[in-house]
Amino acid sequence: MKIKVLVVDDSALFRQMIIQHLSSKPNIEVVGYAINAYDAKQKIPQLKPDVLTLDVEMPGLNGIEFLKQLLPTTPLPVVLVSSLNLSVFDALSAGAVDFVRKPDMSVANSKNTFFTSLVLKVQAASKAKVRVPQTGSGSTPAASPAIPQTPARFQGKSTAPGPAALQHSASAKPMPFPPLSRNVLDSTIIGLGASTGGTEATLEVLKRLPANIPGMVITQHMPEGFTEMYAQRLNRICAMEVREAKNGDIIHPGLALIAPGAKQMEVIRSGRNYMVQCRAGAKVSGHCPSVDVLFNSIAKNVAINKVGIIMTGMGRDGADGLLKMRQSGAFTIGQDKDSCVVYGMPMVAYNIGAVCTQASCENIASVLLNHLKK
Repeated sequence: MKIKVLVVDDSALFRQMIIQHLSSKPNIEVVGYAINAYDAKQKIPQLKPDVLTLDVEMPGLNGIEFLKQLLPTTPLPVVLVSSLNLSVFDALSAGAVDFVRKPDMSVANSKNTFFTSLVLKVQAASKAKVRVPQTGSGSTPAASPAIPQTPARFQGKSTAPGPAALQHSASAKPMPFPPLSRNVLDSTIIGLGASTGGTEATLEVLKRLPANIPGMVITQHMPEGFTEMYAQRLNRICAMEVREAKNGDIIHPGLALIAPGAKQMEVIRSGRNYMVQCRAGAKVSGHCPSVDVLFNSIAKNVAINKVGIIMTGMGRDGADGLLKMRQSGAFTIGQDKDSCVVYGMPMVAYNIGAVCTQASCENIASVLLNHLKK
């Protein structure tokens, strides 16, 4: 059956471009369009689309407020169409499945890249499990724990926890966990990979971890420009320092490095240190950055203890790399089916024997900490 899509965009020119391209695909049917959120609210019950493409910045009711009103009653997969703007992360937090960056018409192939990505993400969204954020009167969801206390030796983080972190801290039960030993911190590297649904899933894991965590390296499928903003967002909310990786960054306890968009990130050894190598390269497993590239480098180059975590996403990127990590002695965790937005990458990893244990998004942090404690 064809995927029925409703296109929501206030720009007539851009709306027509999206409609024309999506309609050219044999497995997609554009059932209609809406010129704003109010128009969309009227047409959704009539047209019954499988997926919405939604412009984030619209006059009147913007995309974020629209999602907050729509999804609690109509849990419809939504793919955001956004410029380079922080508001995309607020929309993802409100329940959107994924996003595509609007093309820069002055850059060669930008339009083709946009449409290729849009089609893939519409297809992924059609199979996605919509996550409807829980709401309450002045309280946060019970699944959102407090950020653990930062030990004195890790208080050099440059950016303090923001309002979201303080809100979690005030309303949820703290995670009781003794500090990890210096030996564990210095002798372990943690790799994490995610795709569709992963921006919020990775946040769910990181915000449950203390600042005194072994060095982490993370590949999240995301366009260039957005990875820096994403890292800044995580850094405001989480206890450890989080930043976009730069070539030559040394991996150390209390730091999580996010692979930069449009670059492949690998872990290499340099003397007594491990560092990241970030460089432009061809797509691997269909992606740049690729989770397979990161995991393969950890399996090959890291001689100390290693942990691999594979989370929600379409396809199989990271599955083969995680298998190599496990074969090289790593402890590996796969996100379980029930908590995945798209149970693709973790499913393939589990089916080929790459996963030591599966856990829900909310429990991955505790599984990781219990393993490190042992």
